[in-house]
Amino acid sequence: MKLKKLPLMQKKEYDELIKNQFMCRISFKGEKYPQIKPFLYVFDGKYLYFLATKYGEKLRFIDKDPHVTVEIENYTEDLSDYRFVTLSGKLEKVEEEEAKKEVRGKFVRLIKERDLSKVVMTALGHSKNEPVENIAEKERNIVLKLVDVEDITGLKKGD
Repeated sequence: MKLKKLPLMQKKEYDELIKNQFMCRISFKGEKYPQIKPFLYVFDGKYLYFLATKYGEKLRFIDKDPHVTVEIENYTEDLSDYRFVTLSGKLEKVEEEEAKKEVRGKFVRLIKERDLSKVVMTALGHSKNEPVENIAEKERNIVLKLVDVEDITGLKKGD
């Protein structure tokens, strides 16, 4: 039997996947082993943005080496349909105040539009009892942007 390879996704397909999802995994270079962490993200059509709490080992990883791989996937429960994309680049801290506020506002809209549980607030440095708008108004996290993407691979189910 001949080995069958998964088909590559076209740019339009993986852009659509990225646009329609909001959860990803980011692989960091750890001390000894790679470290994989889940993140919410927003996509503006060009860049992926993430919010990170101001504590935890991920910031140490970024400061040591900002090169990461981001993985975004979508699949049906029985795996009859699946697709995923990986993007390898660097995480950069967004420093400009207006840009940070704009990105935080996108996270507020994401949470509201997707009707996500308020429990997600704790992953973003807030209490689940706070109004979601506090994400945009209070600076309790760091805004990160995926830049200098050198490799994008999108794969989908075979026929």
